[in-house]
Amino acid sequence: LMLDTVDLQWSIILQIFLLIWYSPVEHLTVRNLTFRGPLGELTEYEFLPLLSPLEQIISLGGSMKVLTLEHVRNKVYYFNQEILYRQFSEMNIASLTIYDAYMPHMLCPNRTSSFQYLNFSHNALTDELFQNCGTLTELKLLILQRNKFESLSKASFMTSRMKSLKYLDISSNLLSHDAAGVQCQWAESLSELDLSSNQLTDSVFECLPVNIEKLKLQNNQISSVPKGTAELKSLKELNLASNRLADLPGCSGFASLEFLNTEMNLILTPSADFFQSCPRVRELQAGHNPFKCSCELQDFIRLERQSGGKLFGWPEAYVCEYPEDLQGTQLKETQTKRRAWHNHPEEQETGLQFHAFISYSERDSLWVKNELIPNLEKGEGCVQLCQHERNFIPGKSIVENIINCIEKSYKSIFVLSPNFVQSEWCHYELYFAHHKLFSENSNSLILILLEPIPPYIIPARYHKLKALMAKRTYLEWPKERSKRALFWANLRAAISINLPVSFEANDEQSD
Repeated sequence: LMLDTVDLQWSIILQIFLLIWYSPVEHLTVRNLTFRGPLGELTEYEFLPLLSPLEQIISLGGSMKVLTLEHVRNKVYYFNQEILYRQFSEMNIASLTIYDAYMPHMLCPNRTSSFQYLNFSHNALTDELFQNCGTLTELKLLILQRNKFESLSKASFMTSRMKSLKYLDISSNLLSHDAAGVQCQWAESLSELDLSSNQLTDSVFECLPVNIEKLKLQNNQISSVPKGTAELKSLKELNLASNRLADLPGCSGFASLEFLNTEMNLILTPSADFFQSCPRVRELQAGHNPFKCSCELQDFIRLERQSGGKLFGWPEAYVCEYPEDLQGTQLKETQTKRRAWHNHPEEQETGLQFHAFISYSERDSLWVKNELIPNLEKGEGCVQLCQHERNFIPGKSIVENIINCIEKSYKSIFVLSPNFVQSEWCHYELYFAHHKLFSENSNSLILILLEPIPPYIIPARYHKLKALMAKRTYLEWPKERSKRALFWANLRAAISINLPVSFEANDEQSD
């Protein structure tokens, strides 16, 4: 039975409910339900007697199995809503949906509940829902989309005693996870989890159900899958679309993975060894990324041919974004040539516009503007620097501007500090420049250590930065003024291209 657009006094609605409850009806849906008091408002004392028919409903066995209430509006004011939640929580039915009702809370049933399906989507529920609740032992599916959940660990503890729970949808909330020593405890029976459209970062992989088989994490803020943090041996399907991934994740922690979606991320050149490291993967969705059509991409294109049709959406969804002259070209049609600057300096000079691109945290901008730029750009043989405030082209995306700047610069200078580590955009700039370093076999990165960076504050997703600092020498900004002339001389020498610079000139600039 379905009732649509019910706008009546509360007492009349209860009489209708009571009538239906005595009937053979098993599935009742009420849409656009508005309940009122006799004069539009009731005090709590006037409202309480009107609940007694509902209590009668609850105590009855009846035929009812499924109750669905959608788009509920309450025009009865000044009453204790917990009394109403108690009636709903004690219902002896298999399935209850209360959708779009501005409901801020729901009580844990007092005794072992018959609920197998609960849908409380599009409400105002918070992290307090079902904490320390041990009576929902029959519950198999729980849907909590579009509420106000914030803590992933609290969501895990909410499920910990639901020993039959198979499916949880807690998408489109405000979930995040502070990984510092925070424990998680999910229901061991949980096999499908939807965490899409939240505020989750890489640390989510430290708080996942061990027996999960299908996991949705699309539309979050994940930049990489940290190696060694998650051992999800049963995981078969992983959706990471619309995140911030710079490359395809491997399968070191996902031995059973069969389906992976990495569409709409920031992947320029996907790893060519993906299917070797993920032998069980039957389908990879990696289209709609800003692919950079360079020589390394040929390995990925060859991989597609060898994979036997495992690349979903090929070839339409795989289109070059960079360089500009290949934009819009399908990957399968590209025949790119490696630009070997170190072998062809004349080709290098014609393609370059800047000596160096500067990447730095906004918090270090005073040093860049007061020290770095003046010392490099003034004097004879001045250096042309690409700085985002001056040289980024309006109308282009930030990622596009970054890549263009790096492409047209002989070197990339990174001003490293604790501030740099905390900047998301610096992370992407480092990735793109690091990619150029390996793709063109050039020595194009210059690291300036403005302030010491304690290793423990470098997040796991900065593994490239850790590796670079371990392998490469970097210039340290000297605190003593007497050593700065040598610092500027070394820096100029590192970015000079047909710029003969004498030590005397550098001494004059430093003075």
